[in-house]
Amino acid sequence: MGAFILRRLISSIPVLLGILAVTFLLARSIPGDPCTAIYGERATEAQCAAFAVRNGLDRSIPEQFVIYMGHILTGDLGNSIRFSTPVVSLLAERLPVTIELAFAALTFAVLVGIPLGIISAYYRNSAVDVGTMIGANIGVSMPVFWLGLMLAYIFAVVLKDTPFALPPSGRLPPGFHVVPFYEAWGLVGDGQSAPEFFIFISRLNVVNAILTLNADLLVNALRHLILPAVAVGTIPMAIIARMTRSSVLETLGQDYVRTARSKGLRELRVVIGHAVRNALLPIVTIIGLNFGLLISGAVLTETIFSLAGVGRTLVDGITSRDYTLVQGFTVVIAVSFVVINLFTDLVYSYLDPRIRLG
Repeated sequence: MGAFILRRLISSIPVLLGILAVTFLLARSIPGDPCTAIYGERATEAQCAAFAVRNGLDRSIPEQFVIYMGHILTGDLGNSIRFSTPVVSLLAERLPVTIELAFAALTFAVLVGIPLGIISAYYRNSAVDVGTMIGANIGVSMPVFWLGLMLAYIFAVVLKDTPFALPPSGRLPPGFHVVPFYEAWGLVGDGQSAPEFFIFISRLNVVNAILTLNADLLVNALRHLILPAVAVGTIPMAIIARMTRSSVLETLGQDYVRTARSKGLRELRVVIGHAVRNALLPIVTIIGLNFGLLISGAVLTETIFSLAGVGRTLVDGITSRDYTLVQGFTVVIAVSFVVINLFTDLVYSYLDPRIRLG
């Protein structure tokens, strides 16, 4: 197992280098330049020349890439051209928003999609099956921006002042004070700046609420996650439901399922313990792929619900020609995909002991 993990990590290095090189070249192939994007059309040649020298843009492309790779190897993702802030600090601020949204959306997709797929497969060709698959097709076809706006309208406007009302935007109510866990635990003294890792964890509101035992923060954070999670998780939910139905249908017709039934096992145990477990491999693959896509940022959902996450930040970086920001966020997203795929492979060996990863 250890050798497999090490081999996968080593083989991912060329992939990450290739992604970084392609991103580096594509970012600089976009028409326009950062100086004009930031200062506007009134920017003078002297201003842009000083801007280029200050940000190292006066050097050749190969030289810029070598310098950037040297910074990457030391863990320095550089400074954002637009925000004049280290990219690591921006990641500590924006990535937790996307991670919380991704986990919430994937939880919704799995908890709803898998049971729907199982029920649809068990009652195949019935009204339940047809209705479930029609719903799944509608879920795949609905534009995220339309669904997000409709959810916000229904739960924030139509159901306002009712027990079913939900907040339409933001992560917490305006003015809500959050005490970071490192302050509550006394890990950082007065006048000291907290490490970026501590800041990153504290911006995960659900995690911070658990670490500080703050029930009010936990309730508010979860309530603000419901609508964006449903909006962005509907398409993965529909895909998971359809994949689950297909996989379970295939296993329900296998000989070992008929044998289990002939032994007198309860139907629930036959379906869940034999059919569903052996149908999980393609379902886990779909879950892993969708989680990686969610981590890369849901631009429309983050925009509709006023969430400053990875997606919105990347779009802002591209439109402002903020090369350093785009490259730094792309590296983190690529690493996330590698880690998620590795974890998915490890889950395979647990679900099916016949698979040997060594």
